[in-house]
Amino acid sequence: MSSSASSIPSPDNSQAVASLRPLPPDLLLLVFIHGFKGTDSTFSTFPQRLQHNLQETIPDVVVRSIVFPAYETRGELKAAVEKFADWLATLTVENEVAHGSGGGAGKAKIVLCGHSMGGLVAADTFIGIATSRADKEAPLWPKIIALIAFDTPYFGLHPYIFKHKVTEGLGYVQAARDIAAGFTAFSALKASASSQDKKDNEPKPVPKAAIPAPPQERSVWQKWAPVAYGVGGALIAGAAAGTAYYKREDVGQGFSWASDHMKYVGTLWDETALKTRMDQVVDLGKEFNVVFRTFYTILPAKPPSQPLPRTFIILPPSTSKSVSCFLPARNTNAADEVQAHVGMFEPTTNDGYYELGLETAKLIREAISMSRGTATVASSDTPATKLQEPGQHDPLDPNEPAPHGTPSARGEMSEKSNVVTGDLLGI
Repeated sequence: MSSSASSIPSPDNSQAVASLRPLPPDLLLLVFIHGFKGTDSTFSTFPQRLQHNLQETIPDVVVRSIVFPAYETRGELKAAVEKFADWLATLTVENEVAHGSGGGAGKAKIVLCGHSMGGLVAADTFIGIATSRADKEAPLWPKIIALIAFDTPYFGLHPYIFKHKVTEGLGYVQAARDIAAGFTAFSALKASASSQDKKDNEPKPVPKAAIPAPPQERSVWQKWAPVAYGVGGALIAGAAAGTAYYKREDVGQGFSWASDHMKYVGTLWDETALKTRMDQVVDLGKEFNVVFRTFYTILPAKPPSQPLPRTFIILPPSTSKSVSCFLPARNTNAADEVQAHVGMFEPTTNDGYYELGLETAKLIREAISMSRGTATVASSDTPATKLQEPGQHDPLDPNEPAPHGTPSARGEMSEKSNVVTGDLLGI
């Protein structure tokens, strides 16, 4: 038998030959979820940039970036989670089938990237998938390998945000009142001049409101007044001072809108649920080798008006399991915490934009390495990085006493947090 003939594999070793064929590249799906009242453009070009970076730096991988379509952020958060989970399952099946080449269920590796309230949707989806498996020995599917959140208020919103926004809002109220006063004076002057052209004995009609309010409407306002003054009520009062043209149905629709959407963000006021969620994410992350990190915006101090660094979210207390999972994302361009929050994904509004992208890519590369068995879960025993001005109080350290009237950013829940809707803050 010739040597060439001996090199031809026999049927007996065909399986061995098949095993030598190169495996198809990994399929990596980057799934982005916007927050409260966000849109498909919330992340701008960040997903595409991240996809390109990972495609160029990870061997044997096909990277696809998908933004979860805009969804209605109203009603219970649970409804949004269920809708997203169904969509994610369909997306995973479609991509695994399309990927082919020996793929199949579990081939796609998924990274959930949630901004603001989108991070809560991502966390609850991960928890639901991990805890609802019929076979507890079965692998995770969809196969989530990382959960990366961007300024998600996992422990609530920092109470200083409300102070800053109320101060700003009062300025708007005063402007509205000034305009209203000018309008009223002009109307009175015009009416006076017009009356000179009329006969002195002409009967004067009794002035009426533009829209007479029925008795029951008054009682409704009395009922809602305390809430209105709590939820940006000063703004409502200022606007009311400038016009008499409110329609009862518009007011009713406004309260209905606020009620529906407050159900969605209402989870931010449940301190016990917030803590439980984070503990579950950390524990399940260790069990299934899922990387979990949260980037939080931090603004440097600007004495004398703002002597301390500021964050949009409350950071976890030092005793939390998740304390090392929170990573600072400095922004020196933004004027306040809200602008930093909504401007995370634009280089013009966030001078830390490119660093944020590189750090995100680094985390995803670590997650891919772990899924391939070439790395282990990073330790969660190291505290998150602190950023403070030299010689100043660190608002991120709960063990350091804060100056009088200055809340700590870590682990603090406040009654003031209940008075601002998510729409005002862009969450």
